[in-house]
Amino acid sequence: MAKILLHICCGPCASYPVPALRKEGLEVTGYFFNPNIHPYREWLQRKQALEEYASRVELKVIYDEKYNPQEYMQQIAFRESRRCMICYRLRLEQAAHIARRGNFDGYTTTLLVSRHQQHDSIKELGEAIGLKYGVPFLYRDFRPGFKQTGETARAMGLYRQQYCGCLYSEIERFAPREVRALLK
Repeated sequence: MAKILLHICCGPCASYPVPALRKEGLEVTGYFFNPNIHPYREWLQRKQALEEYASRVELKVIYDEKYNPQEYMQQIAFRESRRCMICYRLRLEQAAHIARRGNFDGYTTTLLVSRHQQHDSIKELGEAIGLKYGVPFLYRDFRPGFKQTGETARAMGLYRQQYCGCLYSEIERFAPREVRALLK
């Protein structure tokens, strides 16, 4: 059975890929690493939702316990229009590093469950980073399960976030139109 490291952004987003990968006969271990999430309280709620989900489905998870958005913010400063690509790279690079260190047969990410993410970019980056680290990127289009993740979160009583995670996505989601216009 192949061992796969699944980068996880939150519990609800894991609720479709984990059973889908297990159904393929893969041994899945989660990895929580998300320096983009802002503020700390949001990061903590997402981590706790994953802990709850993982305990219910007996999923082993490696948690990066550091809350360090400074690195993410430094990398995107004055590159805000490319922030998603920078964020993907930062998280996928770290996941590939952990996958190599843990002798995993491959790695993937729950980012692929969202209809709001740039799948082609994630796939391209994941494959390139996988080559660099010698750990294949397992691309799966998990988007058919997007709606199901919300249903699962509600059924399990899991916290479900209202924005991607970074300060900019929070502004895009909640700020008045004139504030959002300043991001462009």
